[in-house]
Amino acid sequence: MGRLVMKFGGTSVANIDRIRNVAQHVKREVDAGHEVAVVVSAMSGKTNELVAWCTDASPMHDAREYDAVVASGEQVTSGLLAIVLQGIGIQARSWQGWQIPIKTSDAHASARILDIDGTEIITRFKERKEVAVIAGFQGINPDSGRITTLGRGGSDTSAVAIAAALRADRCDIYTDVDGVYTTDPRVVPKARRLDKIAFEDMLELASQGAKVLQVRSVELGMVHNMPIFVRSSFDKPEDIDPHANQPPGTLICSEEEIMEMHVVTGIAFSKDEAQISVRQIEDKPGVAAAIFGPLADANINVDMIVQNVSEDGKTTDLTFTVPAGDYNRAKDTITAAKAKIGYARLDTATDVAKVSVIGSGMRSHAGVAAKAFKALADRNINIRAITTSEIKFSVLIDAAYTELAVRTLHTLYGLDQA
Repeated sequence: MGRLVMKFGGTSVANIDRIRNVAQHVKREVDAGHEVAVVVSAMSGKTNELVAWCTDASPMHDAREYDAVVASGEQVTSGLLAIVLQGIGIQARSWQGWQIPIKTSDAHASARILDIDGTEIITRFKERKEVAVIAGFQGINPDSGRITTLGRGGSDTSAVAIAAALRADRCDIYTDVDGVYTTDPRVVPKARRLDKIAFEDMLELASQGAKVLQVRSVELGMVHNMPIFVRSSFDKPEDIDPHANQPPGTLICSEEEIMEMHVVTGIAFSKDEAQISVRQIEDKPGVAAAIFGPLADANINVDMIVQNVSEDGKTTDLTFTVPAGDYNRAKDTITAAKAKIGYARLDTATDVAKVSVIGSGMRSHAGVAAKAFKALADRNINIRAITTSEIKFSVLIDAAYTELAVRTLHTLYGLDQA
């Protein structure tokens, strides 16, 4: 007997039939003797609809009221799942974030979880054998008493945080894919599902473009050493043995639990990139601060940075990337600061993509990146910028070559092989 948190995303609860399917997954674990808390997202497309209503009501709406509106999607799903569970004979009740409570910061629409009190839910596990059906993505700011939301994808974060608060044995993330793959199978048909992946590797994959999990949920899992199991809600509930060591899916866990670390774990890519080059700046102290300070003040995240000093050492070019959605704001911010920065011209590009090679095994292997650079050169793929870390390196290339680059690197590091 164990304690599980089961999280179901929007596609898994898109309608009543799918909610009934989710209830069968929950019943399977309850029948196996587990104590179960379920975290649910809003029905597929519902959050987008609620956001659109807020924007339609007023483009400059109050963020507190925005949260009150968009949090309602998860409230509906949690109530419906509790009703369905009760209908098949399982003791269950729904919980909103404020009822637990999930205490958060006051940053409406992007709040951070500060504390979760799981005492009452644990008591009900023991005394009533009751399944807790929890609305994901939402909490309460204890100072204002207002409902808050955690930002898009926040139900994943809710689930892992709740699992840590309940001292669960595992947090199962049910989604529309059956695990974490070496890369996107739609781009590389030979991509393989990983049985296990280390927290660090998953964190890099998620932050570099893999859409399986929200970055903050992986961070929380790593901090609390909470195993996260990514699995498909579309596997038939009756076909899964709840007592199996590991049913189909991918376990995200600490490195110590993985017997054999591969040099490269996976390839991630993102076309959501824009490149800005600030040309012929006087090479003196404070120039970088004059560029990146205003961008930070505008809450624009800068990723790759490359600096090239001229031969005479008097001027420098500084190239960096920002998310495509922030491109216009970033360009306007730099243009507004031209007098302070003192650059000659601004060159920009939006037809770029970032391809990242990730693997904890890189720590103990030399020449991993050099192999990639040669392989890309052999394919006539030009590299615009490079960044590296201990377990990852990324290259910025023309977007037209993204799929070719991903397939080339996937094969180069032996990820095609079973």
